[in-house]
Amino acid sequence: MDALIRKYEKKLIQAGLAEAEGPGRPIVGGLDYTLSWNRKGWETKELEPVFSAMAINSLVFFQPAPPYDKIIAYLAKEALTKNLPIQPEDCETRTFLHDLPVIPGFSTPDIITALKRRKCVIISDTGQNLPDAPKGPAIVAHGTVSPEQGFVVGSSVAFACFVKFFSDYLNHLQCGTAPPDMHGVYDELAPWLTGMAMPIPDLVKGPIQSEERVYEAMIQAGAKTVEYGLVDSYFGNISFCRDNILYISQTGSSLDELAGCIDPVPLDGSSSAGLTASSELTAHLETIARTGADAILHGHPRFSVILSMDCDPKKKQVCRFSTRCHTHCPKKREVLGVPIVPGEVGTGPTGLCNTLPLAFERNKDAAIVYGHGLFTLGRGDFTQAFATLLTVENRCRAHYVDCVTKLRQ
Repeated sequence: MDALIRKYEKKLIQAGLAEAEGPGRPIVGGLDYTLSWNRKGWETKELEPVFSAMAINSLVFFQPAPPYDKIIAYLAKEALTKNLPIQPEDCETRTFLHDLPVIPGFSTPDIITALKRRKCVIISDTGQNLPDAPKGPAIVAHGTVSPEQGFVVGSSVAFACFVKFFSDYLNHLQCGTAPPDMHGVYDELAPWLTGMAMPIPDLVKGPIQSEERVYEAMIQAGAKTVEYGLVDSYFGNISFCRDNILYISQTGSSLDELAGCIDPVPLDGSSSAGLTASSELTAHLETIARTGADAILHGHPRFSVILSMDCDPKKKQVCRFSTRCHTHCPKKREVLGVPIVPGEVGTGPTGLCNTLPLAFERNKDAAIVYGHGLFTLGRGDFTQAFATLLTVENRCRAHYVDCVTKLRQ
């Protein structure tokens, strides 16, 4: 348990979600034979009763690092004013989190109440009830099997809040309803939005002529996708087709830890290996069949997701699919030449296996699934797929800033 506790503390820091030193360093607790913490702090004493009140074996607490701190503080304050939870509309939140409960201050009973209903709770200001605690928002998430669950949920909360703030801000600007304090938060974040683009990494070069090299290429590309921040938590999936076998990441696997988590799935269906494969296996198989691509890389880059959810507010008010945009939007949409399609995991009428492959008829390299993420294709290796993933996200971020600048003039 101690190794897992320290592993997920490190992952929170590496993802830029928490500070590495000082009072902002995350707290991770795990219950095995005894209750262990990665470090002792004022938080541990207050959080220990949560283990007694719930059937959990791990807990993650962190005060988000910039830029998440300002974003979450704004959304939490807004939610408390309305007496509602934060309600993001990205696909991961809709599917796994539903909504994000908020409590005003650090209160152990309130934390327990919220965690009995949801996988997480956001504290608006930890210093409200505990004067000696650092002021600012915090995220608490629990796990019933491993600290990994708390890490996944906590990082997904940060991602969802990021996407919601910038989506809401763009929508408010389009409607002329952006409040002054929201302008202020955006202005504080603006320097962060114009950071220098990272160079494309040196990946395994094709042609990839052995199974061992397939695994090596997939493990490397997956790790770089996480390292570059092109995912929500470590979510996403990756596949490569060689000799009529689709090698694909397993469902629930970490893109930065794919060793031992890649399934070889014969295209002729002669094996049951696909039982543990990514939940988006059918979409990958159909895309490979239609496009002839060798590599598929799927991440959740933030501004690609944000812009996929951008819709004319006036048209959305009268659209009969306005509450089902993510699965039923009938309009042909795109951003910067990249098609945006609805779709959900599975093989039903609105499944990604039906909507995603057709999108590549409009753009041979990339497609965005509404509120979900970006899929890119490669031929021979993952170089093109990764370069497209990074380039599309950088262009979407720049386009978002340009849109905001024009709307505020």
